[in-house]
Amino acid sequence: MSKLKNRYLSLDVFRGLDVALMIIVNSPGNGSTTFAPLLHADWNGFTLTDLVFPTFLFVVGNSMSFSMKKYESMGNPAFFKKVLKRTAIIFLLGFLMYWYPFFDDGQLKPFSETRVFGVLQRIALCYMFASIILHFVKAKTAIWLSAVFLVGYHLILIGFGDLTLSGNAVLKLDEWLIGADHMYHGEGIAFDPEGLLSTLPAIVNVIIGYLAGRFIQNNGQNFETVAKLMMFGFALVFAGLAWDLILPINKKLWTSSFVLLTCGIDLFAIATLIYILDMKKAKSWSYFFEVFGKNTLFIYLLSELFIITLFAIDLNGESLYRWIADNIFISWSGGHTGSLLFALWIMLTCWLVGYFMDKRGIYVKV
Repeated sequence: MSKLKNRYLSLDVFRGLDVALMIIVNSPGNGSTTFAPLLHADWNGFTLTDLVFPTFLFVVGNSMSFSMKKYESMGNPAFFKKVLKRTAIIFLLGFLMYWYPFFDDGQLKPFSETRVFGVLQRIALCYMFASIILHFVKAKTAIWLSAVFLVGYHLILIGFGDLTLSGNAVLKLDEWLIGADHMYHGEGIAFDPEGLLSTLPAIVNVIIGYLAGRFIQNNGQNFETVAKLMMFGFALVFAGLAWDLILPINKKLWTSSFVLLTCGIDLFAIATLIYILDMKKAKSWSYFFEVFGKNTLFIYLLSELFIITLFAIDLNGESLYRWIADNIFISWSGGHTGSLLFALWIMLTCWLVGYFMDKRGIYVKV
């Protein structure tokens, strides 16, 4: 636990908005009656939900723009110790989350069937590689390396597979490295949207988030900063849409065009929040999202464990998750509205935990 310092309201609210939306899209009452923007694109394409995870990585980079200043004064051994320890903890938390509740019918769930990569694991790996890059090279070099990562990933995708669900290079590497039993199976086949290879372009989301955070700190929260962030955002969105013509925007493959599009949108979003919150001081609505933004990783993990626990509890032959969604929300409000209300209930339950933590000054850091 730690006290908060050196924070911008706009960055806390941006984190909070993203976590709130992440919980909502991860907890639909009924997937078949979920409003379309709250579903991922089936394959190529883009929805609001596809923006959530890359934005999480972007805000990780924002946070690093504060913490990396402290690392500059450390020697390299202390720096690596700090970064590798944090990476290991976040990766382990992600792995244990997929293993939870650990037992099935009184038997320990086998490691051989546990998913290895995932959301927190990708955050850990992207944080580690981005930290090392940004610690040892200047911003201009980091930008060039980002371009190399995106172009290189494009070449790997087309050189070692195709762009289909069953024939892509991401799947092939994961099958060879960890095997199908350790991969995500929600796509109908063993394929992990957070696979090892597609972590390469995702590092760029963190780097751009870091560069944006540093730019804001160096230039202040003013009209010039907002205008430049908007211009950079427009340039990245345009580049992403242009790249889409030869490499489709695809969240599950985390294509290079997807990286540019999402980073561009994130720059628009943070610029807008700086204008509204830090310049115009219109912040009467912001506290709700600040609660999420101050304990981001903890509340996300809490939401996932809450959902998994509801699924694990059996009630008259069905999960408690399904029973609450069907009998309390969907039966009263209809399919689409009830599904959304159920997701909002999950989100608000997690918010209450965050609210009591904030009121007691409890901030959990890894």
